[in-house]
Amino acid sequence: MIIWINGAFGAGKTTTASKLQNLLPGSFIYDPEEAGFFIRGNAPKSFSEGDFQDIPLWREINYLMLKTLAQSPTTIIVPMTLINPNYYNEIIGKLLADGIDIRHFILYIDKPTLIKRLMQRSFGFIDKEKFAIDAIDRCMYAFENHITEIKIPADTKSAKDIALEIKELIQ
Repeated sequence: MIIWINGAFGAGKTTTASKLQNLLPGSFIYDPEEAGFFIRGNAPKSFSEGDFQDIPLWREINYLMLKTLAQSPTTIIVPMTLINPNYYNEIIGKLLADGIDIRHFILYIDKPTLIKRLMQRSFGFIDKEKFAIDAIDRCMYAFENHITEIKIPADTKSAKDIALEIKELIQ
């Protein structure tokens, strides 16, 4: 099974994934960003600048990795913001078409809370979180209109409580 934890940047995906991993013995956290870092580190800048999700190779690598990993009996936890419906279909849609059990959850948080969290995360250096802050409206729109799986209101819940809720929902 793959558990995809989606949400805007700053929603707590990685922290929730870590808490969930503690609740699911033998589970594994897969980070799709690592494929982006690999591409950026091993390709000319002109090929890999901008958002690495826009690179078709990034989407293909993650689809193939997750398809391969899903063949093991291990539960795979994927904390990753994915808001482009075409990219969603190229990864999650293809995995579902392959018959892979994917449970997709969206950590849903209001904009002021996200901005507050991002500012805390960057110790008040807004430039460090510019990409994330600029993406909030796109994320909110996508989660209301295109990618609408199970939304978990996460404004006031701890990562542990969210992880417990996800654990309950997958059983």
